[in-house]
Amino acid sequence: MHMNKPKKVAILTAGGLAPCLNSAIGSLIERYSEIDPSIEIICYRSGYKGLLLGDSYPVTVEVRQKAGLLQGFGGSVIGNSRVKLTNVKDCVKRGLVKEGEDPQKVAADQLVKDGVDVLHTIGGDDTNTAAADLAAFLAKNDYGLTVIGLPKTVDNDVFPIKQSLGAWTAAEQGARYFMNVVAENNANPRMLIVHEVMGRNCGWLTAATAQQYRTLLDRQQWLPELGLSRASYDVHAVFVPEMAIDLDAEATRLRAVMDKVDCVNIFVSEGAGVDAIVAEMQAKGQEVPRDAFGHIKLDAVNPGKWFGEQFAQMIGAEKTLVQKSGYFARAAASNVDDMRLIKSCADLAVECALRRESGVIGHDEDQGNVLRAIEFPRIKGGKPFDIDTDWFETLLNAIGQNKGGKVDVSH
Repeated sequence: MHMNKPKKVAILTAGGLAPCLNSAIGSLIERYSEIDPSIEIICYRSGYKGLLLGDSYPVTVEVRQKAGLLQGFGGSVIGNSRVKLTNVKDCVKRGLVKEGEDPQKVAADQLVKDGVDVLHTIGGDDTNTAAADLAAFLAKNDYGLTVIGLPKTVDNDVFPIKQSLGAWTAAEQGARYFMNVVAENNANPRMLIVHEVMGRNCGWLTAATAQQYRTLLDRQQWLPELGLSRASYDVHAVFVPEMAIDLDAEATRLRAVMDKVDCVNIFVSEGAGVDAIVAEMQAKGQEVPRDAFGHIKLDAVNPGKWFGEQFAQMIGAEKTLVQKSGYFARAAASNVDDMRLIKSCADLAVECALRRESGVIGHDEDQGNVLRAIEFPRIKGGKPFDIDTDWFETLLNAIGQNKGGKVDVSH
């Protein structure tokens, strides 16, 4: 355990965007400036790419004074990228390291060259798994560097973290997005609207977005005498990867909804039904595209479109509209709930940096939900959403949907 305080810290953001990145960067800079302004700060440009290339922003006095401005913006001002340090071939192909170089060693040497004692990584499970690998590499090779992660993912699917940064905001923004899209229900008779929400293996965001959206509906007043009814604006089905979906039974139920209110609105996770779609693609001899991490490229598989096509025929839709709220929701600025969570996590991250304690900051579900630096080896992605959770059961009951059985999506 190093008890010497850090002289220089570095911050990087990586992976996809989430509504917490700028707020987390700003909160870390503000906290360091409050506690010990003598500690130097740099921010690597475009995540691990900037670290490998030694490309960084210095955090000047002026930046420290204005760091609070970042709270008002979505995205990551310092830039993101999807780079896996252990995928040597990919790093060489992208010109980030030379042939024969080990990206982890290149990253470690760059941190030493830059005089960095503490590295803050803000990202999802891939980012923090990469950070864990790097921390292990650094420890094994006696680099004496502390790595502290902050958990960002709109999917809210990191073991054993109760709530990832940015997920609450993403749900709220997805609900706002659909509030406009749903008005298309009267653009055509027998309208089917499919709202595809982010979430590869985890349905938390889809469920939370549907719940937030119905809260918005609760605040509205209606005029059913002129066709402005809550029933046509409501969510009629929610499909998440963790739930077994009986297409025929759902189609029968939704056809009755269509006959009654002249439209059907479905919320679906981008990872729901992927196994069925992939099996269909492979049966047709089509190639299933994958990214650097080996994940299926969901935009190529397009679950929203698939569900739209399946149900359109089965429920007799005249027109189908598929809309994705992902980019709208994930690039938002943090809401009040997330800001509170981000600030408490950033404050603890700085505290851990001062005592040189590595880990990922979060409420530890295995230890009574205490906010702490969770050991890197315990961090992993793909945490499923618990479809037996009370608020989700209440939601399904309210919309008259049968829950179906649980599906294991931990693959």
